Amino acid sequence: MPSTIQLISPVDGRVYAERQYADAAQIEQALADASVAQAQWKRRPLSERAAFCSAAVDAMLAMRDEIVPELAWQMGRPVRFGAGELRGFEERARYMIAIAPEALAAVEPAPIAGFRRLIKREPLGTVLVIAPWNYPYLTAVNTIIPALMAGNAVILKHASQTLLVGERFAAAMGRAHLPPGLFQNLLLDHGQTTAIIASGQVQQVNFTGSVEAGRAMESAATGRFLGMGLELGGKDPAYVRADADLEQAAENLVDGSFFNSGQSCCAVERIYVDQTIYPAFVERFVELTRQYVLGNPLDPATTLGPLVTPGAAVFVRAQIAEALAQGARRLIDPLAFAADVPGSAYLAPQVLVDVTHHMSVMRDESFGPVVGIMPVTGDDEAIALMNDSEFGLSASIWTQDLAAAERLGNEIDTGTLFMNRCDYLDPALAWTGVKNSGRGVTLSRLGYEHLTRAKSFHLRHEI
Repeated sequence: MPSTIQLISPVDGRVYAERQYADAAQIEQALADASVAQAQWKRRPLSERAAFCSAAVDAMLAMRDEIVPELAWQMGRPVRFGAGELRGFEERARYMIAIAPEALAAVEPAPIAGFRRLIKREPLGTVLVIAPWNYPYLTAVNTIIPALMAGNAVILKHASQTLLVGERFAAAMGRAHLPPGLFQNLLLDHGQTTAIIASGQVQQVNFTGSVEAGRAMESAATGRFLGMGLELGGKDPAYVRADADLEQAAENLVDGSFFNSGQSCCAVERIYVDQTIYPAFVERFVELTRQYVLGNPLDPATTLGPLVTPGAAVFVRAQIAEALAQGARRLIDPLAFAADVPGSAYLAPQVLVDVTHHMSVMRDESFGPVVGIMPVTGDDEAIALMNDSEFGLSASIWTQDLAAAERLGNEIDTGTLFMNRCDYLDPALAWTGVKNSGRGVTLSRLGYEHLTRAKSFHLRHEI
């Protein structure tokens, strides 16, 4: 492997940053320092940990003006939306800090005379966080802050496409004066990451990425009895019932499909609409889609930036072409978006109809600005199609009937069920998936259970 990594910007194809990979000695030192720091950190009162973590959040937010354009250069997020990720970062971090006293409190069963019984939550040790480029602050903070609050040390391996994000986390932790070695950012290649997992020197791995990479993580951890938190993507469906508010559903589902150029694990990638409102819904959906402005993400007028790499755009273009060859129809003319140039990372949003589940675009994760829309005869067909997937991260139902949404939601194989909204993480709720969308939990008080272990105390004090 080369000793350096170049970050190629999707904006113009030029090298935006270049860094050295960590070497073997640096990795060993980082693991050793983390172990030493964690042994002291876990003894600090929770209030002190909260003060350090809150200061780190403040320090990160103070870098907003530098972070927003960096995001655009690194992964194509339009600057008009860049600050939104930091708002979500703050919301999740502050919430997880606030609930830590309750979430980490000892569990005490009903008293028995002469005994003190309780279950404490103990930190695991060192947590390896492997974060993706698409929401580089949001996905990383889901684990970093609660891991530290729970008394763990953290090693962050960020995606090479957003390597400056890892440096920002390190800077924020430094400005907050976290103890040396407690949080470390390492630039690692795949082989080095695998070796760390297999070494037995980390006790938990939280990874967000592809199914194939998730399998590689599990393989590397074989025999080590590590905790594994895996978020591996989705092909998230939406169902628009006949009683839905059509305007509200169309507006929100357009955003849920195309925000961040569709590069979200919980982006809406397939939509099922009751046949009675299908024509009107599609018409409005297409009308709103045509209003996007595709272009340079550094331009405040841009609402749709490039995909992360030209290769990512090639994959989505191929999915669209295959669907068209199999009988689908596209409703957006790419020529209406001047920046859409084959071979580039810039790709116009696309709406496909006359699609079926025989097409890759309705089965395989696209991670790009394309969505297929199908009419359905009612609830039963919609639920069957929504469940016809190897993924199960989130799903949404659009209806004015709360009871129906909950009833149907019980039948959908998904980690999160939304009604009349989509593509959102509430930090008070568990973020999890089923099937090939992964396993484990982040956020909510349940997230703390995956970053700690139970330790029972059975103390007899009357003899």
